[in-house]
Amino acid sequence: MKDNYNGALQQALHSGFNAASTTHDVIKGIDLTGKKVIVTGGYAGIGLETVKTLVAAGASVVIPARDVEKANNNLKGVSNVTVAAMDLMDPASINTFAEKFLATHEKLDILINNAGIMWVPLQRDKRGYESQLATNHLGHFQLTAKLWPALKKANGARVVNVSSFGHQMAPFNFEDPNFINREYETLQGYGQSKTANNLFAVELDRRGKSAGIRAYSLHPGSVLGTDLGRVAPMALFQQMGTHDENGDIYPEVAARLKTVAQGAATSVWCAVSPQLNGIGGVYCEDADVAQLDEGNIVHNYDDPSSLRGVKPYAVDAANAQRLWTLSEEMTGISFPAS
Repeated sequence: MKDNYNGALQQALHSGFNAASTTHDVIKGIDLTGKKVIVTGGYAGIGLETVKTLVAAGASVVIPARDVEKANNNLKGVSNVTVAAMDLMDPASINTFAEKFLATHEKLDILINNAGIMWVPLQRDKRGYESQLATNHLGHFQLTAKLWPALKKANGARVVNVSSFGHQMAPFNFEDPNFINREYETLQGYGQSKTANNLFAVELDRRGKSAGIRAYSLHPGSVLGTDLGRVAPMALFQQMGTHDENGDIYPEVAARLKTVAQGAATSVWCAVSPQLNGIGGVYCEDADVAQLDEGNIVHNYDDPSSLRGVKPYAVDAANAQRLWTLSEEMTGISFPAS
């Protein structure tokens, strides 16, 4: 029952899986009959693949969606799914969704905080909070807090935060998280929101394990065929060496990217694998626990396999505690999580 403060548990389990493993591989032999699951953003990209995989294993899944019409269209033909309106940038809608779920469901076995935005222009919610922080972290912090009674009743629930290697772009800026006194840089905004996903998992796991709730964060890998970067400036991709002057991805880069089924594999593994029983708060990748990156890993953006490891600041104990307190203050929520 150890926690992952300062990366104490960031050591590979030698799970038997790797970057090529798919959702089909990691779900093999897992029966989720009777399990209740929520997947935010579960109607596109790796979220949709995650939902299909969990449903095929017997779970029933609720999908909070900002775009209900799109969600219903994308989920046609998928059984045992329910779509409900929710916008992670709108605190009132999060409360309404959670209240309705608690009123109609006894428990919640798995919460996958999958939805996210990336590399967007400066936008703010009604509170003045920067949109990537509000969507990727604060909205999920609030949702998890509001669903806590149902998670406790599951007697062994898991919370999975879909983070990213992008956390390496920036530590969390506690002095100015909303870019009030510094120039806005979308990579910095995205990076700190993903760092927040990791720190949230570390502290959530430490606080929740006495109630049988374990938490994880993960990097899905560089995935071909998602719309996550749909509004990102092409210049950013060109700067990283992944796209040519016409905005086309280099064939040799595309060949190294994961399929959607490979990209969703780590989310599913974190949610269901018995290999993680008794372990929590860890940052995972390629369906295994990731290595602590203390400057010993060489990263090349044109080689996605090199984009791995978790930065010490993203699993730091003091940072995790400080972010929890700040998140309570920013959302106006008391979340003791015990």
